[in-house]
This record gives sequence, structure tokens and C-alpha cells, in this order.
Amino acid sequence: MANAQIETSKWKALIAVGFNSPSQDGLVNPFEANSMNFPTINLGVQHMFTPQLGAKVDFGYNRFANADNTPEFKTNYSRINAQFIYDATRDFTFLPFGTGLVFHVGPGYSMIKPLGNYGDNKTSFLNAMGGLEFHVGISQTVSAFVDGSYILGFGDTFDPITEGFGSFNGNMLTVTVGVAVSLSGCYTCN
Repeated sequence: MANAQIETSKWKALIAVGFNSPSQDGLVNPFEANSMNFPTINLGVQHMFTPQLGAKVDFGYNRFANADNTPEFKTNYSRINAQFIYDATRDFTFLPFGTGLVFHVGPGYSMIKPLGNYGDNKTSFLNAMGGLEFHVGISQTVSAFVDGSYILGFGDTFDPITEGFGSFNGNMLTVTVGVAVSLSGCYTCN
């Protein structure tokens, strides 16, 4: 039974939905974004090399819009990241059975696409992402989780400043809720 549980953790698909909060310093004046925006959608595939160490590749889509009393705009922020995973569940012995803590960190690439009047102000840049997931087991093959992540953007300064209208070159905080589903090893699960 223990071997089946470990096998089910080797390959997982992750899907999550939630909110995002872009840093205001990633926008040019007088543009300001709402502090909380929906949606954020994350899709990923994860592989564990050992019970505690692994890697994942994930894609994230975020949309944010203007705050009140600022120029009207909407921006799509997409990213792809390759991340290292550390399952810290064994380190936190006080956690209830069936729960877990997973840290993730890694480099990626961000793609910004303003919508509407500022559609020509697309930009892209490297990023580094880090976060923490709290998992609760639903079954042997499925867990629900909450993920809090911070994306550090390495975007260039907008030059001229008009290239930044409706665009973004900063950092982003995301909070999502999702499910992780085993893709491997559950030949004897009920």
C-alpha cells in the first residue's frame, strides 16, 4: 500500500484558479490596476524524483484591469515557468495526516499583451517565481490545494514612456485554489 501511495505522487497534473495583484510600479503614470483581479489560471505538470524533490513546468494566465479614476485598460499577463519543488511535509511533523506543504521556485518567461487601445504595447521579459502550496488529500489520487506565489519580473524600463500605456513590466502576487491529480502508478487504487 505504501508503494502505491508513493507511485501516485510521481507524476501529477495541477489546475488552479484564483486572483492576482500586479505591482503598481510595473505600470506607467497615470495607469493604475485594481489591487485584486480575476482570473488567474494555472496549469502544470509535476514530476517527483524523490519523495521530497521534484520539478514542474507550468503555464499561468492572468488578466488585470484599470482601477477607478485612471485611464481605461485591460492587460493579459501570461507566463511559463520551470520550477524546482520541495515537499516539506516530512519537516512539519505537526501537520494533520493527509495534509502537506510544498515549496516551489524557478525561472520563467512573461508575455504581456495589452487589450483595446494599447494593443501595440506588447512586451515580454524573464521572471523568477516562488511560492507555497498547502495540500489536503481528497483521495489517494487527488488533493485540493491553495497556492500563494510571487512572480518577480525582470522587465526593461519603458522607453519612450508611451510604450508602457496599458502594458506592464513589474511583479505580481497570485493566490489560487486548485486540484492536483495523479497521472501515474495508481493501478491498485479504489
